Amino acid sequence: MNFEAIKAIYIFEMTRTFRTLLQSLVSPVISTSLYFIVFGTAIGSRMEDISEVPYGAFIVPGLIMLTVLTQSISNAAFGIYFPKFIGTINEILSAPVSAFEIVIGYVGAAATKSMMIGIIIFITAHFFVEISVKHPVWMVVFLVLTCVSFSLFGFIIGIWAKNFEQLNLIPMLVITPLVFLGGSFYSISMLPEFWQKVSFFNPVVYLISGFRWSFFGSSDVAIEVSIMAILLFSSFCLYIISQIFKFGYKIKQ
Repeated sequence: MNFEAIKAIYIFEMTRTFRTLLQSLVSPVISTSLYFIVFGTAIGSRMEDISEVPYGAFIVPGLIMLTVLTQSISNAAFGIYFPKFIGTINEILSAPVSAFEIVIGYVGAAATKSMMIGIIIFITAHFFVEISVKHPVWMVVFLVLTCVSFSLFGFIIGIWAKNFEQLNLIPMLVITPLVFLGGSFYSISMLPEFWQKVSFFNPVVYLISGFRWSFFGSSDVAIEVSIMAILLFSSFCLYIISQIFKFGYKIKQ
C-alpha cells in the first residue's frame, strides 16, 4: 500500500476545499439554516408531532442527509473530473499508484468534506430546535457509510461525465428529487398505501430512515434493511469502479 500517494491525493483535495471555503463549507450550511428557519421554525410550529417528535426536530436527520448526499456526490465528481479536464490524470495513472489507492485518496477526501459539513449542520441545528440522539454510535456509522457510498457514486459520475453539464446532470435531475421524495421532510407512513409501496423502490428512503432511527429510535424501515441497502450500494459502486479501471473506461478525457 502506497500511503504516501494516498496522503498526497488526500491533502491536495482537502487543500483545494479550504481555498474555496465559502463555496465548500459556508454555502451549504447557510442554505440548510434557511431550511431550518422556514420548515423548522415557521412551518414546524404549525405542524403536528410525527411519532411523538416535534416537526422541527424530525426534519433534522433528513436535512443532514439531503446536504451530505449532494455534497458527497459533488465533491467526489469534481475531484476526479478536474484531473481529467486539465490533463493531470495522465501523471497520476503513470505514477506507481494503484487504482485502489487513487480511489481511497479521492473518495476519502470527498467523504471527509461531507462529514465535516454534516457535523457543522448538526451543530447548527441546535440553535433552532431541541434534538437528542438516542444512538450516537449508529448516527456516526450511518453518516460515515452514507458519505463513503455516495462519494463512490460521485467518483463514477466524475469519470463518466464528458463536460461540466453532465457533471451536474445526475445530481440535479436524479439525486435531489430522490432525496426530497425519500422522506426528508415527512414520514413515509404519512403517504397513502400505494405511494408507500412505491417509495420503497427509492434507495434514499433506507438511508434517511436508518439515520432518523439513530436520532429518535423510530423509522419507516427496519434498521437491518437500511444497513444492508447501504452496504449493497457501496459494493455495487466499488464493482463499477473496479471495472472502470480494469478496462480504462473514460479514464482519460
